[in-house]
Amino acid sequence: MARRKSDSPQKAAMREMMQGYLKENDISIKSGNDVNSIMRDMMSVLLEGVLDEELNEELGYSKYDYRNKETDNSRNGHSRKTMRTSYGDMDIAIPRDRKGEYEPQLIPKYQNTVTQDMEEKIISMYAKGMTTGD
Repeated sequence: MARRKSDSPQKAAMREMMQGYLKENDISIKSGNDVNSIMRDMMSVLLEGVLDEELNEELGYSKYDYRNKETDNSRNGHSRKTMRTSYGDMDIAIPRDRKGEYEPQLIPKYQNTVTQDMEEKIISMYAKGMTTGD
């Protein structure tokens, strides 16, 4: 698809990525519920990626870089958490560490709602082409 004049390079890349995603997964948008479902999926992927990066920072090494590990703490799977959003409920996987020292900053313990402000920030990050690693 041709880039629109007003599109930034990031927005054009996002548009292309979404078209590819919809086409590859044979998804057709017929109603607002379809849009809500896609937005929920996008948000959950981004939130899980950011939480994984938070744990990387906490532990000091990435998931597959255990040889550079300088701590006796390590990853210990994920816990499921249901978050309420304006797009509907979504399940996300919250990473854990063995010692229980990891405190998520993006979604603190016992928080179960994603605020409108956070939703807008997540959407703007996607629109700007930010990856979960960023």
